[in-house]
Amino acid sequence: MKQTINRRSVLRAGLATSGAALLASFPRAGAFAQEPEKPTEIIVRAWGGEWVEALKRGVSDPFTAKTGISVRHDLTEDNEIQPKVWAAVDQGRVPPIHINWDTTTNATKSALRGVTVDLSDLPNLAGTTDLAKPVGLDGYPIVNTYGYVYVLAYRPEAFPNGAPKSWKDLLDPRLKGRVAFYNDGIGFHFPAQVAGGGKLEDIPGNMQPAWDFIAKMKEQKPLLGEDPDFTTWFQNGEIDAACTISTNALAAKRNGINLAWTIPEEGCKFDTDGLWIPKGLPENELYWAKEYINFAISKEAQQVWLDGLGLPGVVPGLTPPEGLAGDPSYPTKEEDFKHLIRISSKVQVENESDWFAKFKAIMQG
Repeated sequence: MKQTINRRSVLRAGLATSGAALLASFPRAGAFAQEPEKPTEIIVRAWGGEWVEALKRGVSDPFTAKTGISVRHDLTEDNEIQPKVWAAVDQGRVPPIHINWDTTTNATKSALRGVTVDLSDLPNLAGTTDLAKPVGLDGYPIVNTYGYVYVLAYRPEAFPNGAPKSWKDLLDPRLKGRVAFYNDGIGFHFPAQVAGGGKLEDIPGNMQPAWDFIAKMKEQKPLLGEDPDFTTWFQNGEIDAACTISTNALAAKRNGINLAWTIPEEGCKFDTDGLWIPKGLPENELYWAKEYINFAISKEAQQVWLDGLGLPGVVPGLTPPEGLAGDPSYPTKEEDFKHLIRISSKVQVENESDWFAKFKAIMQG
């Protein structure tokens, strides 16, 4: 789950920090004369499955090797950790995590609430593309780290006539009980609006076409879950199609499952995730949390991390993962975004909770 039209086209002034200086000291006001005391560990909230494994390989393990600081991954879901972090900051307590790996929409809610630390002083921001900058916010209360597409992933053997051309193809009776979505419908609301005969420009004012189409999809008795579930379901042969982030389909394919993905005629949602730090950390822990995020937006870290996820990063010159160069799920040029649906962060922040509740109400009704 935002960005300006040319968000990937222009480098901000300056060059990327060289690999030898990835963990350079920060020239901040009130900066330490020398490196502050290192905590035993820092805690990074993350998603499970292939997601945390990729983060571990590309960012966390190398960070530990460079600094000696252990990284613990808290796999509490992003929507569950949010109120805990907010409460800690509001009450002046030390937050339960050092870094939140979050959807940009969720992170924007936290930024607007005033619980995030500004990250504008990260040296490696100088070498990132426009995708790294959160749109509509001052400074960098969040650093976007990559983009992704909610594709229609499918088993080719279940679609012998070729890739499904429309989301409506999932209404085929033979797919009953064999289709999957996120349990809050994220990624599916916008294509459902088009598939239901509505217009994207009517979002959020009139989304009845989306709800009507989702009600039809409910009759298919879809499986509902989170990121690790999709990979497992495909691997176990439990589903034939899903609206999911391409990373989950790629993980199943890398594990030997015959899987493909497509962008149907109604389009697919494009979004970003990012990293942010809650207020209230001890100064030395804040310093090293910033160093972690600074490393995460280096070319060295992004190349390994995002190769594992199969996603386009915020540093130019990354080598696409094998087989993904030119893939519609791996947009890098402006023309690649032609069939992707991008809705502003402001609209999503103001309405996403209601959309999630509406989707759940339909599916549980």
